[in-house]
Amino acid sequence: MAHTYISAAIHCVFSTKQRVHGIPARVQPDLWAYLGGIARANGMKALAVGGTDNHVHALLTIPAIISIGHAVELLKSGSSKWLHDEHSLACTWQDGYGAFTVGVSQIPPTISYITSQPEHHRKLKFEDEYVAILRKHKIEYDPKFVFG
Repeated sequence: MAHTYISAAIHCVFSTKQRVHGIPARVQPDLWAYLGGIARANGMKALAVGGTDNHVHALLTIPAIISIGHAVELLKSGSSKWLHDEHSLACTWQDGYGAFTVGVSQIPPTISYITSQPEHHRKLKFEDEYVAILRKHKIEYDPKFVFG
């Protein structure tokens, strides 16, 4: 086989360090667009990017030559620098992240979910949302590392 073909959509979630509410609403649309640009510049596709003042969701397709960890690190480091340089925000991201596979049939509802984050979080705080995602994907976790 001469070519490699991959269909792998990954829903990535990461928060600000200690879930500080450090991303002002006025900056969020530009940040989501900037994260999409980081993805494009590195051979990824951002199918959706959104979040709130303390966390980001990104639905990505990642090429075979980039690991999920490296993809998330590119997003986090590039956006942190941009937030500092362009908006004088000392926003830092948590050390870890969540990354969850999304089947082709689940891409449209995942995009809708990501783009409706502000409305979603009027009813549910981030910590509860994140635990629900971990449980849905049957991921065992230690609360001290999720919330510590």
